[in-house]
Amino acid sequence: MEQIYIIMLIALAILAITDLMVGVSNDAVNFLNSAIGSKAVSFKTIMIVASLGVAVGALYSNGMMEIARNGIFTPSMFSFNDVIIIFLAVMITDVLLLDVFNTLGLPTSTTVSVIFSLLGASVVLAVYKVYVSGDGFDTLGNYINTEKASEIVYSILLSVALSFALGSLVQYVSRLIFTFHIEKRYKYVAALFGGVAMTAITFFILVKGLKSITFVPSEVKDFIKESPFTIIAYSLILWTIVCQLLISVFKFSVFKFIIIVGTFGLALAFAGNDLVNFIGVPIAAYQAFEIWAAPGQTVGATEFMMSGLEKENLPAPFIFLALAGLVMVYTLWTSKKAKSVIETEQNLSRQGEGNEKYNANTLSRNIVRGFMYLGNIISFILPKSLQKKLDAQFVQPEYTGKRDEQPMFDMVRASVNLIVASILISIGTSMKLPLSTTYVTFMVAMGSSFADRAWDRESAVYRVAGVFNVIGGWFVTALAAFLSSAIIAYILFIGEVFAFFAFMIIVAIFFYRSNQIHKKKVKEEEEIKKLRKEDIVTLKEMITESSSQISKVLRKTSALYSNVVDNLGLQDLAKLKENKKALKKLEKEIDELKSNVFYFIKNLDENSVEASKFYILILGYLQDMVQSIDYITSSSHSHVNNNHKKLKFNQIRDLKTVDTQLQELFSRLEESFKTEDFSKLDEILRDKKAFLDTVSELITKQINRIRTTETSPKNSKLYFSLLLETNDLIKSIMNLLELFKEFNQQNKK
Repeated sequence: MEQIYIIMLIALAILAITDLMVGVSNDAVNFLNSAIGSKAVSFKTIMIVASLGVAVGALYSNGMMEIARNGIFTPSMFSFNDVIIIFLAVMITDVLLLDVFNTLGLPTSTTVSVIFSLLGASVVLAVYKVYVSGDGFDTLGNYINTEKASEIVYSILLSVALSFALGSLVQYVSRLIFTFHIEKRYKYVAALFGGVAMTAITFFILVKGLKSITFVPSEVKDFIKESPFTIIAYSLILWTIVCQLLISVFKFSVFKFIIIVGTFGLALAFAGNDLVNFIGVPIAAYQAFEIWAAPGQTVGATEFMMSGLEKENLPAPFIFLALAGLVMVYTLWTSKKAKSVIETEQNLSRQGEGNEKYNANTLSRNIVRGFMYLGNIISFILPKSLQKKLDAQFVQPEYTGKRDEQPMFDMVRASVNLIVASILISIGTSMKLPLSTTYVTFMVAMGSSFADRAWDRESAVYRVAGVFNVIGGWFVTALAAFLSSAIIAYILFIGEVFAFFAFMIIVAIFFYRSNQIHKKKVKEEEEIKKLRKEDIVTLKEMITESSSQISKVLRKTSALYSNVVDNLGLQDLAKLKENKKALKKLEKEIDELKSNVFYFIKNLDENSVEASKFYILILGYLQDMVQSIDYITSSSHSHVNNNHKKLKFNQIRDLKTVDTQLQELFSRLEESFKTEDFSKLDEILRDKKAFLDTVSELITKQINRIRTTETSPKNSKLYFSLLLETNDLIKSIMNLLELFKEFNQQNKK
């Protein structure tokens, strides 16, 4: 029987490595966002510094491991078999849940995931035990460490509000001091600012963190505990002098120094606080096995109670912490999913304009409207002179470089994000509270961006909606973790070994499919990014780029039209659904092009007004084409989805006739635009009447059918709709060709 538990421990070790990978992919945003977003130093430098922080932070996490052992449930009330089931259920739930969020590119809380997974699995087994024993459900509190669990949940919720408030306050004060024109006051206050920042980072992370490391001498720990103000005072003096030397002697930016050290400190704080989320449960399982399998112990796994896990001094093996640190560093460098999560937070906190990832909703609109009313009241109360002085501190310098090279925010905000988040997380770690590093860093970043007026009238509703989407995802995480872990624990308890192997197979299949989905998503995003051509400045580049875009839209429109006609004839609902998905991607590409019009026009030569107008009209015709194919696709899908009668053979045959003509047209056009050979445009334009006449003849034929044989109003409605939209599609194509021909001829003169 002991062998099956060894296999389960091996499975837990594999799940721990997997959890470390998906966890770091999700949480890398916490300590990389500020440094990457500010572009203060190179990406390689950021990664090296963060890697060192993660590796060292793993050694700081020892004091947090007891959360997994006895922070949520009371081990003495559960047998060794029960504890292993709880830990397996938690790890299976955790890796699956986090990977879903990573695939979606959403930051979620690894702390919330593991806490509520532990709660769900332990509660379901506790309920089962209470029911079987015949005790009243009022004894459920004996099984669950309700006091500690409540303390953890309250601290997580409190950290959300506190992080946003502190991030806003510190950023607002910092911006009033430095403004966006940092160089004006830099030499007067930067050294003191750096001294305060570095003192906060070193004291709360490096100094207080030493208390959790077992090999640090007790005399050092006692001195830290007894003399905090002395340490702070000397640190402030020392770091202020160091920062002044950096400014005066080495000519090195204090903000860059803060960002480098802050990234190290925040990565260290992350590993110290969050490592329990990834390996705390497997380590607790290993320690439980050691206690149960101790020499001389003869009690069975289902009878042996795990009171041994309640010992206070039960340190995690150093080798496990070191190996975990190495896995985290490896994942940091290799994970593509981490980049997706980082992009989400940067999108919501960036200072400049750009494409918004989230759509506005009623809640975000009402909140923004409420703040606007509040702002009007404050403006009415405050003296105009004071308002002007305050507003002057937030005037931003105009960025003249390429938009894709523009920092998301400046180094002042990056420093504030790192300082505030580091302090809050370190306080939680020193109190042995597993704060959600995601909650803290995300809300600090949102608070600082709000205080920095990054959420203006152009973007506020989208940013607020995005924040609520992410926060909503955290609550979904809590509920999903609790329910999923409870269900998995119950199935493992009932199904025993068979259920265990079944879940291992399910996890393997899930991860394979998840990685395939993410690869596909990344490929689509890369296609979208290729459309962001803001560096075009000449007419030649304009024509080349327009030709490329037209060629792509023609190719995709051609494929969609042909597929919809075929799938409509076969009544293939599944493939019509796929056509709708392909259409959404095409619409997204056109939206991306339209979103970049402002920056596109700004970058063109001063004498390119006509080129700008041409480009806008091109986008308009492309959108008309997409709208026509949208109606054709949606109407066909709706018809089949509602189980209406099939189109008659003659109707499908006629549609295929049009399709054949369009495919030939699309093929000729795609080749022309792809090769930029426009010599045959005149010939194609002369065929315009022939295409439109074909559609007109088919409309006449359908009218005659209605008078003689047609009996389905729904079929007639769909058929006429398809022909009319095909007619509009042809006109849009021809209008685009005429425009392109005229513009091309004018610029050859």
